Amino acid sequence: MTGSDTTARSVYIWVSEGSWRASVDAALSLAPAAAAFTLLHVTSDAAPDAAHGAYLGLFGRGRHDPGVSLERLAAAAAGELLDASARRLGRPCERLEIRGHTERAVVAASADADLLIMARDGDRSRLGPKSLGKAARFVVDHAACPVLLVWPEPPPAVSTLPPPPPADRLREEPRRHGA
Repeated sequence: MTGSDTTARSVYIWVSEGSWRASVDAALSLAPAAAAFTLLHVTSDAAPDAAHGAYLGLFGRGRHDPGVSLERLAAAAAGELLDASARRLGRPCERLEIRGHTERAVVAASADADLLIMARDGDRSRLGPKSLGKAARFVVDHAACPVLLVWPEPPPAVSTLPPPPPADRLREEPRRHGA
C-alpha cells in the first residue's frame, strides 16, 4: 500500500485507551489516499459480568445492579474514544463498537480487511516480545489480514533489545581452531 495506490482498500484501525493516537496517525501517514477506514473499538464484558455476578451472589435481586452502570459507563467511554479518533482521522470513516472478548473480536472484525493497524500494548520501555500484551500478541498471531504494528510513543533504543538465548550466544562466539 502506497500513497499513490488508487485502489480502494479497507483499513481497520484498532483504537484503545492509551494508544489510539499512534494507530490513527499511522493510518493517516501510511494508508492509501482512497482507503476506506473503519475505527474499531472493543469493550470487554469482563468487568460488567463480574459486577453482575457479585451482585447476584452477594446481594440477591431487587436492588440496583452495578453491572448495568458499568455497561453504561463503558459504552459512553467507547463512544468518546471513537469520536476523538474520528476527529483526529479527519476523514470519513465507519465506527465499529463491539462488546466481547477483545482479541477474538478484533480478529473476527478485521478478517476481511486489507490492513489492520494497531499499537503495542505491553512493556513500552524496551524492545522485544514483552512489548506486546496478551491481546496484541493474540491478534498478531491470528489475524487473517496484514497487520501494521506501531509504537504508541517513540520506540526505545536498540540497546534495550533483550540478549539472545544462551544457545544462540554460544554460536555467536568466535570459534577457536587447532590446539
